[in-house]
Amino acid sequence: MTLGSDRIAAIEALNKKSLWLASWMVHHANHIRPNVDGVKVGGHQASSASMAMLLSTLYFGVLKPEDRVAVKPHAAPIFHAIQYLMGRQEKQKLIDFRAFGGAQSYPSRTKDTADVDVSTGSVGLGVAFTAFASLIQDYVRAKSWAKTDRPEGRMIALAGDAELDEGNIYECLLEGWKHGLRNCWWIIDYNRQSLDGVVREGLYDRIEAIFQAFGWTVVTLKYGALQRAAFAEPGGDKLKSWIDNCPNDLYSALMFRGGAAWRERLTDAIGDQGEVSALLARRSDAELAELMANLGGHCAESLLEQFNAAGSDTPTVFIAYTVKGWGTPLAGHKDNHAGQMTSAQIEQLRAAHKIRDGHEWDRFEGLENPEELQSFLDAVPFNTKASRRLSSAAVPTIGPQFLGTGATSTQAAFAKILDAYAKSDSALSERIITTSPDVTVSTGLGAWVNRRNLFAPKEKVDLFQKEAIPSTQKWRFTPSGQHMELGIAEMNLFLMLGAAGLSHSLFGERLLPVGTLYDPFISRGLDALNYACYQDARFLLVATPSGVSLAGEGGAHQSIASPLIGMAQDGLASFEPAFADELAIITDWAFDYMQRTGDARPDLADWPRDVTGGSVYLRLSTRTLEQPPRPVTPALSEGIIRGAYWLNPPTPQCEVVLAYQGVLASEAIEAAARLGGDRRNVAVLAITSADRLNAGWQGSVRARMHGDHTPSHIEQLLAQVPNKIGIVTAIDAHPATLSWIGSVCGHRTIALGVEHFGQTGTVQDLYRHFGISSDDIVRAAKQFASF
Repeated sequence: MTLGSDRIAAIEALNKKSLWLASWMVHHANHIRPNVDGVKVGGHQASSASMAMLLSTLYFGVLKPEDRVAVKPHAAPIFHAIQYLMGRQEKQKLIDFRAFGGAQSYPSRTKDTADVDVSTGSVGLGVAFTAFASLIQDYVRAKSWAKTDRPEGRMIALAGDAELDEGNIYECLLEGWKHGLRNCWWIIDYNRQSLDGVVREGLYDRIEAIFQAFGWTVVTLKYGALQRAAFAEPGGDKLKSWIDNCPNDLYSALMFRGGAAWRERLTDAIGDQGEVSALLARRSDAELAELMANLGGHCAESLLEQFNAAGSDTPTVFIAYTVKGWGTPLAGHKDNHAGQMTSAQIEQLRAAHKIRDGHEWDRFEGLENPEELQSFLDAVPFNTKASRRLSSAAVPTIGPQFLGTGATSTQAAFAKILDAYAKSDSALSERIITTSPDVTVSTGLGAWVNRRNLFAPKEKVDLFQKEAIPSTQKWRFTPSGQHMELGIAEMNLFLMLGAAGLSHSLFGERLLPVGTLYDPFISRGLDALNYACYQDARFLLVATPSGVSLAGEGGAHQSIASPLIGMAQDGLASFEPAFADELAIITDWAFDYMQRTGDARPDLADWPRDVTGGSVYLRLSTRTLEQPPRPVTPALSEGIIRGAYWLNPPTPQCEVVLAYQGVLASEAIEAAARLGGDRRNVAVLAITSADRLNAGWQGSVRARMHGDHTPSHIEQLLAQVPNKIGIVTAIDAHPATLSWIGSVCGHRTIALGVEHFGQTGTVQDLYRHFGISSDDIVRAAKQFASF
């Protein structure tokens, strides 16, 4: 087919087929495929239908391979149908929609075999993600080491109007404005319905004003070509005025009732005037219903016109008026979000689409000129045969950046380690990008930024430095800079880390993102952290300060549950080192771990993710500890990475084990000295990662069920401990982080930790208050032995 009217006809035909396949996919999953467990399968026929033409026009007429798209979660059926028509999705995946191994309920870049750019299962996050992806694209293309032979892509999000209730979208708007966002389109499916009803009147005006305030170009797609033609007829101005003033709920209700209801209402409201009456009389009930449903978001001609005219230098939001359930018997009904077509309604749709029994999944069933449609599909720019998933070679690590043995905190040690990377001219150092939500200096990134500068597309001098005002911070902005400063919004931090952590796949250039924040505020952005890990983004998260060791800060600034978050979060390996040498080894390992793909199996593999890698979380502290003067041997390094090592190993005469994680090292060491003296053996287990210890143990338990009896690292360590003795665990966090250790080999265990919100005071005041001081460790140990 050629461009022009034939192109529009091809898009309309493929849209019709996509709408049928999406509707049938949901119906088949719920009413035809056996439901063996009686649990609701679900699906979103109406929410998917409202976006059918938007997606069809984009994929069949606008997108290029370099564009990246975040599809509205509830539009997954339409997305999968389009991928199927382009040969990028298997028929069996559609048949198994929402079943094991089938197409996912919501588009997923890690779980779907279709060409998903951005996972969108968490409502609103996929929208904001595209803005940060665009910023990362600009960052990469500004670097001298990056390949720029690939064209720039547009980062595109398709969202329902109800998604705009999500606060993270508005946090993102401000960040985009600050950083000069471009190459970003957001397309709003303005169907004026939410999950439970019809949206409030006047929403459009609020949406338009917000986007304009942040410098976005706002394009309104309200009327389709049929409506614009009708408006040009005599009396058309009256019809347009009535449409503009019609309340959302009335428009939806009339859409559901159909052509006769439209005629009755329009005749009563404006049809007693000769020109308007004639306009209505020239159309049958079916034609009138088609006219009133011909909103901008359902008109390929209008969509192509506006999409092709849109630029890239400023972000653009398209507000596309649509009808929820468009093209189906569910159109407009306020209960259609979770509702599904009945058997009678699906048969009505089948007849309208000319689908024969037994041919429901055929790609061109019911369409004319299938050969021409296939030729059109083959020529669609987006439908390239090459993979749109890019790759970038791993960057070699440069080894641990060891420090001196003087007293220090892990936060201060991290600052020195990163400064050592900043001094290096290695390929690894140039791929590091740091970011922080307005806590750059207070989380240890100051020295790094002073050496590596902040990123901006254009040079900007530090005015304080220019005016010769003394300052420890040199805030110079430059295209070669490697730090992106964010405002105080942890959701934005994790979305930025997610986008930067997928740069190798999205843009073909590897980045090593490092993000810092205060440990207690991980919970503020937990949804976005989970979202980034779900997409398999790779980054290093450095959280400091932590725990009640923060002392004088008190209350909500003292984290309790964050180690448990680190253990439970899939795709994230968490560590809490006590000493600087541990941190140096872990940081070096993390930069390698972030780049693993599973192509080669490393020696250390008692935790399954060691094969494929992931992101890393470091929980650090501002509390200063004396550092152990010791050589870092290969055995010590291995223990640190696997999660634990003996600081003082047990003997056959061992009477108690003290196991700690993090800054309670000093309390555990002091307690061991008081308990053991020169005569008794008190073993001290240094735990650097409860997460990796526990995951390794769980993996070994599962392996034994299949005949592999290789013990995990924690089992090997505790095998040296007599069964009759007890273990005292201690952590400046929730005690459940370490309490499971007693279950490994059946040792009696007392777990010390923090279970309640903190308060202000000295470190020792708070340690005594929460029962994690050296005195408390000694008292706990005496429950197991007579000292």
